Amino acid sequence: MTGTTVPPPLPQEPTATPVGWSDASAAVERGRCPACGGSLAFDAAVGALRCGSCRATLDVTHGADERVDEHDYERWRARHPQYAVASVPGQPLACEGCGATTQTTDIAGACRFCGGNLVATTLPEGVIVPEAVLPFGVDSRTARENVTTWVRSRWFAPSALKKVGDTESIRGTYVPHWTFDARTTSDYVGQRGDHYTEKQGDQEVRRTRWRHAAGRVRRDFDDLLVPASRALPRNRLDKLGPWTLKAAQPYRHEYLVGHSAPRYDVDPQDAHAQAKQRMDAQIRDDVEHDIGGDEQRVHSISTTYADVMFKLVLLPVWLATFMYAGKQWQVMVNANTGEVVGERPWSVPKIVAAVLVGILLVVLAVWFFGRNQQ
Repeated sequence: MTGTTVPPPLPQEPTATPVGWSDASAAVERGRCPACGGSLAFDAAVGALRCGSCRATLDVTHGADERVDEHDYERWRARHPQYAVASVPGQPLACEGCGATTQTTDIAGACRFCGGNLVATTLPEGVIVPEAVLPFGVDSRTARENVTTWVRSRWFAPSALKKVGDTESIRGTYVPHWTFDARTTSDYVGQRGDHYTEKQGDQEVRRTRWRHAAGRVRRDFDDLLVPASRALPRNRLDKLGPWTLKAAQPYRHEYLVGHSAPRYDVDPQDAHAQAKQRMDAQIRDDVEHDIGGDEQRVHSISTTYADVMFKLVLLPVWLATFMYAGKQWQVMVNANTGEVVGERPWSVPKIVAAVLVGILLVVLAVWFFGRNQQ
């Protein structure tokens, strides 16, 4: 569990408090270099903001009182039983580069007219503010190299796919996730089955001796992750882990400069239901382990959930796309660890050739064995 317990930013309470920048200048607040006016972006290679023009760097600093806090879920739920972020409109973001205004629910992105940085320094009332951000730890160059290695190592991939490399597009985004903590106590009733054998004529038959089992198991869950955005496939996001969540920093929007960051569209109550399902599955495993024996039957589990806490954290991902056979394919890179997950095309000719070679080897083996038997 992280930080301390504080009341969460609630939909009925203002959540539009601007978060300060490490440099007080208005230029930095607009994502502009105070030295030359060029665009700033958070650079994982140096762990700081870097100017794309003069290459100057600006550290992201935190005040002594800044920390990552978690919020009491039951208290929040009691106050907002009908909460839905979909009912909260987007906000206008003005580009300081060209002056264009973009209406969006994203909290960071790029101007569609000039490509300048757009970062929301305030959020609409009713939107829960991120408590933490895990900064980019893998830069774009390393991410490209990892994608190239991943693509070229795929079995039965089309030969043309091996040419995918630095020319492919890649962009950084922060994917919102909910984390949940809970202390659980579970009472269970079931049966323990122990195997034994008995003789039936000349054969040994395995039997199971069942006996009553009951008990209590406890488990604490810490930072159980649930994706808070439906924009990316859930199964791939799950495979991107694990994440070094202990390295997460208190949220400051400097980290978002130069990257995109969608607003969450999975409400806390929906995420809590998903987290509870995963907790229940783990608790059932704990119960079966506690029962022991060779087989287990679980008749009932009654679980008490205490100290349920939650927070919103932004996790860094590089999204790489490439075109093949008229279709766009996407690969994701964990910008914290470098792990690569994605979709890929298959080469039907290579698969057919491999099957034919396998059949030929079997035929040759049978022929060789038969010849030696003569």
